[in-house]
Amino acid sequence: MLQPNPAFMVTARPRAVARWLIVVAGLIVAMVIVGGITRLTNSGLSITEWKPITGIIPPLTESQWQAEFDNYKRIPEYWTFNRDMTLAGFKAIFFWEYLHRVLGRVIGMAFALPLLWFWVRKAIPAGYKPRLLALLALGGLQGAIGWWMVASGLVERTDVSHIRLTVHLLTALFILAGIVWTALDLMALHRNRLAAPAWLTWLGAGAVLTLFVQLMFGALTAGLDAGYAFSSWPLMGDAWFPASTPMMTPAIANAFDNPVVVQFIHRWFAFAAAGLLVWMAARAIRSGALRAGWLVIVLVIVQIGLGIATLLSGVQIDIAVAHQGNAALLLIAATAAAHRLGQAPKKPMVS
Repeated sequence: MLQPNPAFMVTARPRAVARWLIVVAGLIVAMVIVGGITRLTNSGLSITEWKPITGIIPPLTESQWQAEFDNYKRIPEYWTFNRDMTLAGFKAIFFWEYLHRVLGRVIGMAFALPLLWFWVRKAIPAGYKPRLLALLALGGLQGAIGWWMVASGLVERTDVSHIRLTVHLLTALFILAGIVWTALDLMALHRNRLAAPAWLTWLGAGAVLTLFVQLMFGALTAGLDAGYAFSSWPLMGDAWFPASTPMMTPAIANAFDNPVVVQFIHRWFAFAAAGLLVWMAARAIRSGALRAGWLVIVLVIVQIGLGIATLLSGVQIDIAVAHQGNAALLLIAATAAAHRLGQAPKKPMVS
């Protein structure tokens, strides 16, 4: 009969490592919310330089603030939309971008420093170091993607590339899902020292992948300001799809670059995602994961309601931010439900 390694019993602390990861996941949710506010307040281009170390110190004197404002005045967004902006107005948009960047640094330290401590203390269970290092590397990559996104709006454009914004958000959400999955594996290991990592079933993979596709179109909607195209529901104006919509060539470009088409897809693909998520939630409930399963169902309903409310309100900031924040919570719940299915006594990749 298999027995736990005595060294594991003495030093490995799966529950402590899992709790640390849950805290990091909470910080990422906060980051997603602040990122949504940054986008909706058009604050993302207020800081025109990337200073990973010294950038944590904000302007402290009036001359430093003026220098930052002068940098902003050099980019197309200022000359196109904000030529009458005052220094006080600049400080308001600077705040959200600065907070977004500081949170990124906090998350990096909140992941790297405890990881080092757990590593030195030999508290990380066998087999989990490569996964944690991969998550750390993805976090570093995410910082570079963030600057790559901002840089797209500093020279010729008046906003950031919607494609780069989508990559930035989806990378953050992928990291979030990976952290949650790993934390759940570690909690299972805490309960049973012989527990193996959960696998991803066909149903779990399909539901989570479909959710990511919907999140992608949500990010494209935000990046293209497509939410402003039509503020009616369920019709777009007086039709299900406006016949007069200018179309792009090649046709596939419309799915990524045409605001009307992107809003249309985001509206209706939501129900395909919802259907698969509810199906997975029902299976999770039958497997004994009552909390995760019912949470998925509740959050799906809330998410659809918030999406409709966002449109009807003309993209009111508080509703739109709640929509984005709830999407992150739904991803966490969906990850937990998929994880529970992967712990069931079935063959891998079977629904």
